[in-house]
Amino acid sequence: MIYLDNAGTSKVSDKVFKAMEPFFKEIYGNASSLHSLGQIAKEHLECAREKVAKCINADKDEIYFTSGGSESDNWAIASIAKYGALKNKKHIITSQIEHHAVLHALDELKKQGFEITYLPVYENGIIKTEDLKNAIKKDTVAVTIMFANNEIGTIQPVKEIGEICHQNGVIFHTDAVQAIGHIPVDVKEMNIDMLSMSGHKFHSPKGVGALYCKKSIPLFNYIYGGAQEKNRRAGTENLPGIVGMAVGLEDAINEMPEVSKREKTLRDKLFEELSKIPHSKINGDKINRLPNNFNMCFEGIEGESLLLLLNEEGICASSGSACTSGSLDPSHVLLALGLAHEVAHGSLRLTLSKYTTEEEIDKTIDAVKKVVEYLRKISPVWDELQKGVRKYAL
Repeated sequence: MIYLDNAGTSKVSDKVFKAMEPFFKEIYGNASSLHSLGQIAKEHLECAREKVAKCINADKDEIYFTSGGSESDNWAIASIAKYGALKNKKHIITSQIEHHAVLHALDELKKQGFEITYLPVYENGIIKTEDLKNAIKKDTVAVTIMFANNEIGTIQPVKEIGEICHQNGVIFHTDAVQAIGHIPVDVKEMNIDMLSMSGHKFHSPKGVGALYCKKSIPLFNYIYGGAQEKNRRAGTENLPGIVGMAVGLEDAINEMPEVSKREKTLRDKLFEELSKIPHSKINGDKINRLPNNFNMCFEGIEGESLLLLLNEEGICASSGSACTSGSLDPSHVLLALGLAHEVAHGSLRLTLSKYTTEEEIDKTIDAVKKVVEYLRKISPVWDELQKGVRKYAL
């Protein structure tokens, strides 16, 4: 199989796997225990915390381990809400294309009387900082805008967003799940107050992530029942996963220049060749996007059929977020770009990794062309488009 769904999850690298092995059968102590095996475990836990912090230019005490990106997002937003309620500031700003871990958490806050402003993105999938400036009010407590989008890969002007927030005394949280390990992230330089990450997006295990919270930002307890994570999140730490994530992140940072260059070359080849398919469209900014992200729409076809037939060709692909793969509705991200419903339904996301080869990309290009041509031949919608009964949208 050709695996091109790395934004959904990624393969655990051999180095990460080997680093985790001792923590299942040898160094298996509880890091909260006072005996020697527990204290050895604690040393490795804190070493991993330091590694993760260094990778984003944070301080060790600003890293809190979680079960993944969704929990980190939820924790950050819940903490912001508690702080906002105490300060009588119940206005939060976000964007229309956030991950549902953010959007659904904000939906819950609406029920508690919070006002949520959703900044638009434009055809390139990027917000305008002027819109953000105009949206901030006296009772704005925080801005939560993702670093890079999980579907179309577009990168937001994070540093500028942080500057605007700090000028107005507003907390800035960013969901950096797709960005971490793929593009440089420096929380101090980029004016980030809170940041979410997840290990399985950079060749580390599933079920482990982290929340960065700047020391000056109040972080409220999220899970009760124990003193773990500085009394903020109870529960025995997932030490094998945490160690694996730290090793995976270090590797990703060290390999980034070389891997990004390769991924961009292969991604651009996909864009160049598949853009030759008539009535197709690249989604999001072609340049200001993650190096491994490809996303296009093909008019006259249905995305689910495209994915199923590509799977028969031996290619693992997606149409968007794995968290909404069971939904029949078109992507909220693509609709936010201004695409018509029927066009948004025909989307294809391919996300590469350091393991992706040029031979795999060549096979994928041939397969996509073949499948799109076949689906259009049997599509009554495409037939109407060609006969002029309907007008082309692309």
